[in-house]
Amino acid sequence: MLVLTRKPRQQIMIGDDVVINIVEVQGDNVRIAIDAPRDVKIYRGEIYRAIQDENKQAAAPVPAKLDLSAALPKP
Repeated sequence: MLVLTRKPRQQIMIGDDVVINIVEVQGDNVRIAIDAPRDVKIYRGEIYRAIQDENKQAAAPVPAKLDLSAALPKP
């Protein structure tokens, strides 16, 4: 992991196509602007992890036979 210290109006370059601009720093909050090609997907960390979890659940094998008779109300 690379840890950098930046001030407002400074930049971080990722490869040739992605630029992260430091917009504002207020206490513990940092506002950034990301300039990247349209085909580069950008997600907040918690959203990315939620997408990964959903994908894992969707790819999980489906049980061969599901017995729902215990869940049905008795007549």
